[in-house]
Amino acid sequence: MKRPTINRLRFLGALSIAALLSACAPDKQTDANKKEETGINTEQTKSTAQAPPLIDRQLLFGNPSRFQGRLSPDGKMMSFRAPLNGVMNLWVAPAGDIDSAKPVTRDTGRGIPSHFWALDSRHLLYIRDRDGDENWHLYAVDLDNNKIIDLSPFDGVQAQMVAQSETHPGAVIVGMNDRDPRWHDLYKVNLKTAERELLQENDGFAHFFLDHDLKLRLATESTPSGGYRAYKFTDDDWLEVFEVDFEDALTTHILGFDGDNNGFYMLDSRGRDKAALVHYALDSGHKVVIAESNKADIANVLMHPRRHLPIAYAINFETNAWIPLDGAYTEDLATLEKQVRGDFNILGSTLDASQWVLYTDSAAAAPRYQVFDTRDNTLSTLFTTHPKLATLPLAKMYLLVLSARDGKDLVSYLTLPADLDQGGSLTAPIPMVLLVHGGPWGRDSFGFDPEAQWLANRGYAVLQVNFRASTGFGKGFVNAGNGEWAGAMHNDLVDAVDWAIAEGIASPDEVAIMGASYGGYATLVGLTFTPKKFACGVDVVGPSSLNTLISSIPPYWESFRSTLHAAVGNPDTEEGRNLLTERSPLHRADKIVRPLLIGQGANDPRVKQAESDQIVAAMKAREIPVTYILYPDEGHGFQKPENRLSFFAAAEAFLSDCLGGRYQPFGDDLKGSSVQVVHGATFIPGLQRALMNSKILATNTVEGTDE
Repeated sequence: MKRPTINRLRFLGALSIAALLSACAPDKQTDANKKEETGINTEQTKSTAQAPPLIDRQLLFGNPSRFQGRLSPDGKMMSFRAPLNGVMNLWVAPAGDIDSAKPVTRDTGRGIPSHFWALDSRHLLYIRDRDGDENWHLYAVDLDNNKIIDLSPFDGVQAQMVAQSETHPGAVIVGMNDRDPRWHDLYKVNLKTAERELLQENDGFAHFFLDHDLKLRLATESTPSGGYRAYKFTDDDWLEVFEVDFEDALTTHILGFDGDNNGFYMLDSRGRDKAALVHYALDSGHKVVIAESNKADIANVLMHPRRHLPIAYAINFETNAWIPLDGAYTEDLATLEKQVRGDFNILGSTLDASQWVLYTDSAAAAPRYQVFDTRDNTLSTLFTTHPKLATLPLAKMYLLVLSARDGKDLVSYLTLPADLDQGGSLTAPIPMVLLVHGGPWGRDSFGFDPEAQWLANRGYAVLQVNFRASTGFGKGFVNAGNGEWAGAMHNDLVDAVDWAIAEGIASPDEVAIMGASYGGYATLVGLTFTPKKFACGVDVVGPSSLNTLISSIPPYWESFRSTLHAAVGNPDTEEGRNLLTERSPLHRADKIVRPLLIGQGANDPRVKQAESDQIVAAMKAREIPVTYILYPDEGHGFQKPENRLSFFAAAEAFLSDCLGGRYQPFGDDLKGSSVQVVHGATFIPGLQRALMNSKILATNTVEGTDE
């Protein structure tokens, strides 16, 4: 007998809003005082006289005008996140009448990061944690009276939304780990009263699946090899349905039940390389492949919310492409593709599937949330996320498929300064930033990227590479990263840099590496394993020791532990411990010869503060320059706009001193933030003065006496 956790977690996670920044080269430190006074890079003033105006950081990294557009399931109302007194809150309006929108929450802290509708169209649901600790609480807003109820009112407990059903209005199924922090028990929770009813106590499962009558039917359990087994609940017992080996664990997932509750849909890579959309009959075990591609995994599936049949699926190799499955919608999709400018993703639909909510993105313009009405094939805009960018000189993003040294294809993206771009090439090499995505089980995609736009506007080429272990390109590509942290995964990044140098994009001595989460680790690897390859680097919430990282994962990641050990290194074996030690930048800190900027959230449950503390301590002991910025009210990334702006401001000056690009003076970008410069304020031109001007240095700088 086994009992079911929910939510198989990816490890470090792709982190889009965390600041990814770079440091200053040692041979340019003598100009620090001059730049601190003027806020201008004197080396570049002449050469950039004809460059386009600087795009204010606030427009790229402050709060968007509106974000996360949603339609209610009945299509009558719309919701979105937008600032209220500078904090992202939830707003609601009649569909199509955005001018009538009113706030229904009044958060005054870090803001609300995500929301969605209850299927009764009367309640709005959202999640919120405390200062980045990821102990998510689930809240419900009753739109009849705007009353807000905490559906998981327990300190130190993480709530996970599991299921809801149109046939059971006023209730949701939620996982909570208040009994055992490792496992989420399953509860049915009343949206109006927060009363909960225990459905299933859990002592070892990784995922629960309920049918459309909210009956518990399936669960998955991790295996020691790093894969998992699926079980069905029959006659008060759990019976094994199938096993997924480790090589398929990251590319095979159950999606949900069909309309008859007799089978379920899943993305399945077993017996193939690219994950296909499959229907699995629960009683007979019969599988039918519904859709597949030889280019990439199926990335997304649009399901009819009432019929529970797949309408269309998406393949994302270089860009996102939607293919119809239900013939009734073939013409709709064809018409939609003619109307949309750029790439698009279908986020969801009304219950009758008549209106689809889209996120549309052309990379060189601010994204838009739009609604496609299948009844008359019209496309309307809910809102633009950053309307003030409309008249500004945004850069184009170019698609690349580079070749790694062993022949693997690396889908990549190149962004060039708008004034220097010659159709994807340059007349002369320029400084470049290698921007590394998080995860590593995530990916870079085509589309608007604030970091890439910011860097290109400052005069840098920006290269983003889907190195091996990135998801979406088949299980072979994902598994090629197993045991290759700081190995072949890093070689892919180096190969991409060498390509850019050979193509005349980048100057060999003027390449920075930067990233958050796994990208932060990649930055540390770049500066320790290939210490002279990069001019400088920035690590944001990146692990410095794989040993301490794996030993300190959150308790609710227990179901993911065996997969993590199989992919990165098993600390329970001598071979695994040796591998983790060998691939840990901390043990090579003495190899660092380039400047480094580190950003960290004090409450990060994934990559704990100790990961940054220990490499900074190692560098200080060897008198290697490093700047360490800490935020006491942040976790795995920087959610508060004031904190994002302060970090990007510091990074911009840092990068300018390192690579010679343009930068915008600090101005007021430190005010209102919780920034603590733990070490190395003087290594960033203008930072110490900005701290003093913002009256931060005396109260927030941990080591102000040695600056």
